[in-house]
Amino acid sequence: MLGRRYPNVITFPAGNPFDIDTFRKILPLSILFTLMVGTNNLCLKYVGVAFYYIGRSLTIVFNVVLTYTLLRQKTSYKAIICCVFVVFGFLLGVDQESITAQFSLRGTIYGVMGSLILAWYSIQTKKSLVHVQQEVLLLSFYNNVYSSFLFLPLILMNGEVSAIINYEHIFAPWFIGAMVVGGLCGFAIGFVTVLEIKVTSPLTHNISGTAKACAQTVIATQWYNDTKSGLWWTSNFIILLASAAYTRVKQLEMQRQHERGSTTQKA
Repeated sequence: MLGRRYPNVITFPAGNPFDIDTFRKILPLSILFTLMVGTNNLCLKYVGVAFYYIGRSLTIVFNVVLTYTLLRQKTSYKAIICCVFVVFGFLLGVDQESITAQFSLRGTIYGVMGSLILAWYSIQTKKSLVHVQQEVLLLSFYNNVYSSFLFLPLILMNGEVSAIINYEHIFAPWFIGAMVVGGLCGFAIGFVTVLEIKVTSPLTHNISGTAKACAQTVIATQWYNDTKSGLWWTSNFIILLASAAYTRVKQLEMQRQHERGSTTQKA
């Protein structure tokens, strides 16, 4: 609407989120997005922020599995070995967290589910961009509109309507302002996520997410004054180093493919 009123100032790709064909093509992405946000929040509800990194560390592993099952693309043995170390780091981290009072099996399960859905969401985002002519802003807009409706039944099923109605600060200016800022930040993160997947690949997005979560773990332990064992930190470093090794393996493989493609074109 603003784009039509101020075309010289604001430009926005044309599109109708209520078009049946568009709805049918983008809805799978929005379902995955809704499930991803839900499992992430449930994971954080039951586990500490520091353990969240370990609980969500299997994204790269699931990315390899889904790349083969959905895209029929095989992964090299070197990359699979890196994934094995990621799984080992995850299991070591769960073992060390289980001996603390903060451990939650339910939160860990939600973390694993979130890893699976995030990997699937990244691949589906790459596929969905084709339906909107690679328009990142338009895909983010569609996704947010559809997800807004998909969250409504989840709110009803979890009995959160009464909590919303009875919240005493629901109309307070500071609360509305906080919700607006949170919504803008959420949209910005979603936009950057889609842009990163468009420019690079779903795998690159998952790797950068792993690096972000690692930094988040270090900050969380300092912020909440958490004391962790040496093996707990070892599990984090194993996951980080295995993820970095996986990144390097895939980078070298892409370079070789590019070189072979250049040689073929010259021939």
